Amino acid sequence: MKIAVAGTGYVGLVTGVCLAEHGHQVVCVDIDEKKLEMMRLGKSPIYEEGLEELMTQNASRLTYTTDYVNAYRNAQVIFIGVGTPEKSDGSANLQYVYQVAEQIALSVENNCVVVIKSTVPIGTNDKVEEYIKNHLKHDVVVEVASNPEFLSQGTAVRDTLHASRIIIGTETERAKQILLDVYKEFDAPILTLGRRSAEMVKYASNDFLALKISYINEIANLCEIVGANIDEVAEGMGYDERIGKKFLKAGIGYGGSCFPKDTKALSWLASFNDYELKTVKAAIEVNEQQKLKLLKKARRYYESFRGKTVTVLGLTFKPGTDDLREAPSLINVPLLIEEGAVVKVWDPIGKENFRKLFKDSVEYCVSIEDALKSSDLCMIFTEWDDVKNLNIETYKKLMNNAIVLDGRNCYTSESIAKMREQKITYESIGR
Repeated sequence: MKIAVAGTGYVGLVTGVCLAEHGHQVVCVDIDEKKLEMMRLGKSPIYEEGLEELMTQNASRLTYTTDYVNAYRNAQVIFIGVGTPEKSDGSANLQYVYQVAEQIALSVENNCVVVIKSTVPIGTNDKVEEYIKNHLKHDVVVEVASNPEFLSQGTAVRDTLHASRIIIGTETERAKQILLDVYKEFDAPILTLGRRSAEMVKYASNDFLALKISYINEIANLCEIVGANIDEVAEGMGYDERIGKKFLKAGIGYGGSCFPKDTKALSWLASFNDYELKTVKAAIEVNEQQKLKLLKKARRYYESFRGKTVTVLGLTFKPGTDDLREAPSLINVPLLIEEGAVVKVWDPIGKENFRKLFKDSVEYCVSIEDALKSSDLCMIFTEWDDVKNLNIETYKKLMNNAIVLDGRNCYTSESIAKMREQKITYESIGR
């Protein structure tokens, strides 16, 4: 099938490459010629495991272009995978979706299905379909379908090729059958719904997971007060099939491009419709406070950070990605700098993206050992394997004052016991 994909970010590029993997001819459209040139050379502009290998394997079925007119003209299906960033009021910014909708309306010369894969507020598919129909240049039939993505950064390729489910939201039998044909080779259950239900599935799913994370973080905070261990508590909870074991890992909050944005967007949408999602609002509040948990712990050791050397291990919001969006490091590092700390940072992948934001205001280290050398305090913000597998003695050997504040509970009880033996001060979340 001839498919065009608008946008080459996490959603658009992964979608396009995975569709090509299953035999479709795919044209990926973007406005950034430098990014496109990278992709023509088989290089991905984003870090995602397995993506470049699939780009190379399916090079004969993948085209990258800025020429949206030719890309959309005869496409049978057009996926919209552009960003829907958060506005200042928390609502979703749909300007890029509508830009693509306008381009499609002016370009298509054959009947087609437009598929909104971007995360959009409930009712957006209806509005986009109306917008395209009102701006069509040629006498064609264009139907809009909702097909939300459920990929996680770091596992996006696997999540697309072997999805937990594929949600197809349509209002006509024709559009439904075309999308069923698009996905017929995919290894995943397919659910066909109405468009508004499909849009809501995306928000409801992400916000539920955000709720689960904020809940376990609140229980972890209470565990610290009453002397319980959150690891043991979470394990006990996870055996209940109604609860499940996933997303019960306590830490310093969620980040990334989805959970923060989607919780705020759904909360805004509810308020706009004179309804209050109290649980979602609480999750947002808990998460924002949780990101400062390590800084509050550090105050017990240093009244001021002026002149102190602070090591930050991990900059990205989670391992396996170079994405910094809503990462705890973005809140904590500026506060440390503001107080006069010398900040040394290490991250195996996210360092260059961090440098774009902070330039030379911190010291960028090539190894964990370099970052720990002569440090007065260590904060762990990302649970990279390099951090989890670090020889515990390294902290005592290299740091001026071996104080380790672990925001991701990287170390087991055995490792914590070794730290105590070596007089390493160690604190984590809820233990």
